Amino acid sequence: MASDTNYRDVLGAGRIRNPADASDIERLADWLDTKFVVPGTNWRFGIDAIIGLVPGIGDLATTALGAYIIYRARELGAPGWLVARMTANLAIDGVIGAIPLVGDIFDVAFRANVKNVRLLRRHLEKRTLRNVTPGRV
Repeated sequence: MASDTNYRDVLGAGRIRNPADASDIERLADWLDTKFVVPGTNWRFGIDAIIGLVPGIGDLATTALGAYIIYRARELGAPGWLVARMTANLAIDGVIGAIPLVGDIFDVAFRANVKNVRLLRRHLEKRTLRNVTPGRV
């Protein structure tokens, strides 16, 4: 059928994802926290700071996107203590981010999503190193 465009491919639903692949959340964290640079400076910001300018709903939306990173961390086997730490980072970002103006400046500086992905990446690397022992093939 011609009208049966492969929407699953467009949405990525038809693609099989490697369970250990965290590239999707790394890209999301980059977009949320560090995608753009203020010209002439080293200051980076993402759509979290931009969407956060919309009172109420903006911070709620970006917190929901940040929650996806935590969901994926659980999928990747993050332990409870790590998920709790990531949740605390996101909660701090969501609560303080909701304060007009001060929250927007905080969003640019705190970068909860990048922190969370860095924490997860560090955990996954340590887990990989623990599973590789000398003399083992």
